[in-house]
Amino acid sequence: MKWKSYMGKILIIDLTTKSYEIEETPNELIENYIGGKGFGVKLYQKYINKDTEPLGPENTIMFLTGPLTGTIGPAFRSCIVTRSPLTGTWLDSYFGGHFGQEIKYAGYDVVIIKGKSDNSIYITIENDNIEFHETNELKQKMISETTKIIKEKHGKDFRVACIGPAGENLVKYALVTCEPMRQAGRGGAGAVMGSKNLKALAIKGNNLVNVADNEEFLKAVNKAYEELRKSPSIETLNELGTPSSIPFAQNAGMLPTENYKYGQFDKSDQLESQPQSNAFWQRDIACSGCPIACGKIGEIYKGKFKGTISDTIEYETLGLIGSNLGISDINYVTKIANLCDELGIDTISTGGSIGFAIEASKNTNLSFLNNSDLKFGNADTILDLVENIAFRKDELGNILAEGVKRASAHIPESKEYSVHIKGLETPAWPPRGAPGMGLALMTADRGGCHQRAFPVSYEAGSEKWHGENLERLSIDKKAEVVVYLQNKLAALDTLIKCDFATSGISEETYLLLLNTATGMDLPDNYWQELGAKIWDETRRINLKHGFDRKDDYLPSRFVKEPLPDGPAKGHRITQSDMDNMLDEYYNLRDWNKKGVPSEKNYVKSSSNK
Repeated sequence: MKWKSYMGKILIIDLTTKSYEIEETPNELIENYIGGKGFGVKLYQKYINKDTEPLGPENTIMFLTGPLTGTIGPAFRSCIVTRSPLTGTWLDSYFGGHFGQEIKYAGYDVVIIKGKSDNSIYITIENDNIEFHETNELKQKMISETTKIIKEKHGKDFRVACIGPAGENLVKYALVTCEPMRQAGRGGAGAVMGSKNLKALAIKGNNLVNVADNEEFLKAVNKAYEELRKSPSIETLNELGTPSSIPFAQNAGMLPTENYKYGQFDKSDQLESQPQSNAFWQRDIACSGCPIACGKIGEIYKGKFKGTISDTIEYETLGLIGSNLGISDINYVTKIANLCDELGIDTISTGGSIGFAIEASKNTNLSFLNNSDLKFGNADTILDLVENIAFRKDELGNILAEGVKRASAHIPESKEYSVHIKGLETPAWPPRGAPGMGLALMTADRGGCHQRAFPVSYEAGSEKWHGENLERLSIDKKAEVVVYLQNKLAALDTLIKCDFATSGISEETYLLLLNTATGMDLPDNYWQELGAKIWDETRRINLKHGFDRKDDYLPSRFVKEPLPDGPAKGHRITQSDMDNMLDEYYNLRDWNKKGVPSEKNYVKSSSNK
């Protein structure tokens, strides 16, 4: 192995034959794509073709690490790559915790799983010892119980990634939990595992992750820690977690309310950090190697749900399960979110799907929506509906388990309030008051996603673009911001960074960490070059799956309906706005008018020191 901090091996498991093989991690793959998302785009094209059915045995699911996963570098994570059963697009979904680090300790950079088992199984991986186990006692078990049983049987040192009943029942937005409370949430990777009859992976290893220059790497790590300590954003995350975003979103008029119809929620103060702290926070928790400790864990102190153990209810969940469904009682929001976690379904898509159903119930006489209790704010009915979806108990649960796009096809004239992009339910940052955010959602490679670029901080926050304030409601320069952010974040997802850590750690320090860990000597402009290359690759993948410019648009609610409240009241993102932003965006990426990338010769930048 030419480069350090890699384990040098890829584990490939075939569920059909209950066999496996181990390949060397190619130096060329490392030099051109670094790890994480970069590895994913190349391996995706090797194992998944344009006709691969997401829930068919030919689909492949990959667990990928980055070169800094498992080192003492602060806040590095891991990811899953597969073809999404919810959208049909490329899917990369990220998770924290400790499972990804254990992949490295077991001696692998990547674990690839293909084929389909003829019965329900889980797999244990202990260094080079891979075993297949029947799972009769784990069928339809909740996440925490599944994890507990596997650890009791094989040892508490094993790290477990598993699916809940939603994944087994092929809910299109089922997730994979990598130890309780750390999920690869978006896009339905859990359903892919379910389609393969794979309930869980349990992994343990005793290998060390070696770096190229211990002394210089330690200096880079200390520099990263110092940047994190000096960041006001990181300080806020440590103290208050992501619920601290609720007041910002409320004041900006960007808090999704009643299926995104409104941008402000009159009881938003009940969803903020302090009400959560009062309800159940007891201590901080952190992912492996992370000094931020944005998680707060505890149990609900009193009331109907007393004793429910939960991690922080993150901003996105507060937005989609809370304000978007008209629920202000933090105990109910916590219980619903906790149930989603135990069942193994994504809270963003769950909240989006239920919000859609509530609005649909007001506008149709269809029998499966004929429920007078299905309305915004009715938390008990919503709580029951979550379980209904996960187990596909009746027609409504079965339809909503398919996601908003497919559910809308069952309900006449529901497209006007069907909120998704490329089939992915949109996050808790509705864009009518931020056109750049609209462009970011339109062009995200896995569907409507806020983690590919977050220009809101330039539009509604205080961040400056090249030293100047951007006009919030103008489309001017928004494509520039989105392209820059998408490239940066795609490149850093080869490391696999924590999103929150980028508020503190600089691009220069990330590069210093990579170079001193691996022995590479990459140039200062590397992240934009690498990110643009990866963005072109995921675009080509999605083009092969049938997605093109026609799919790069916002849902009707954000285009036809002016925002009814907040500081951007009366604003919407018009068809002309979208067309103009897309034209500029495509031009900046050197894509043609249809959104097809040109053939570029990216310069290979890595070399020995």
